[in-house]
Amino acid sequence: MDLLAEYRRANLFFEAGDPTGAARLLEPIVEAEPGNAAVRQLLARAYFQSAQLNRAEEQLRELVDRDPSDHYAHHVLGRTLERLNRPADALRHLRIAAAMHSGNDDYRTALRRVETRVAGGR
Repeated sequence: MDLLAEYRRANLFFEAGDPTGAARLLEPIVEAEPGNAAVRQLLARAYFQSAQLNRAEEQLRELVDRDPSDHYAHHVLGRTLERLNRPADALRHLRIAAAMHSGNDDYRTALRRVETRVAGGR
């Protein structure tokens, strides 16, 4: 299997709005190259976009464990946990992402939204 060609094909599926198709192509690539962060990240995003949130969480936790400075993985993990109705868990990762990349409006917006939700639940 030409992994690079399959990755490019999966990216096309993802960009065309077919995250499930992208995930099917990416799963064997992650299995063959478990240390490839770019492929794992796209797989996590495909899972997130197709509402396979537990699978997205698994991939994102792996990314964060391997590289704690990956602000984007923290952000998407936080968003995933938010969608899983676990705002208190999400808050930690959203705070980390916003602190590491303070200029990102999406990060700040997600953080404020979850902070408000957690504060309202007290």
